[in-house]
Amino acid sequence: MTDALSTAIATTLQAARQARGLSGGALADRSGVSRAMISKVERGETQPTAALLARLAAALGMTLSELVARAEQDQNRLARREHQPTWTDPGSGYTRRAVSPAAGGPLELVEVELPAGAEVAFPAETYAHAHQQIWVIAGTLTFREGATDHHLAAGDCLQLGPPQACAFVNGTDTPCRYLVALARR
Repeated sequence: MTDALSTAIATTLQAARQARGLSGGALADRSGVSRAMISKVERGETQPTAALLARLAAALGMTLSELVARAEQDQNRLARREHQPTWTDPGSGYTRRAVSPAAGGPLELVEVELPAGAEVAFPAETYAHAHQQIWVIAGTLTFREGATDHHLAAGDCLQLGPPQACAFVNGTDTPCRYLVALARR
């Protein structure tokens, strides 16, 4: 990992694991991510995917957005667009922007651009600690929630049901932009 946010995410992940008194092995057991991969992520030797970071964050009792916000360590209540951290998933090319101020609160807003033809899957544990809604800003999105596909167009908003494996799918030839609103359970 080379950019400052990626390095901060690695450090924040390690600090969160240690603060909970977890060994790398214990986090591996909770998350389903190998101990070797966790070690590489914490040392900044690999660029983790969004799905992998989400699994680790969920195993630590936080959302991916919370992990990124902690990495930012910014206590401002105003988040101007030019200062909102963005991160690109090396696996899918999707870009997420933490819209909410890092000062936190019960609500987090995340804008995502999902490239044409991309799919990002998350395990059920990712959704265990937050209520979520997805609002499509531009394009179309298929949100796979367990065995159910929700086909969403610009302006549509979906409230997620009970935690289960999910996938964000853009089966079109144009990017899709959507907002995810998360509130802690």
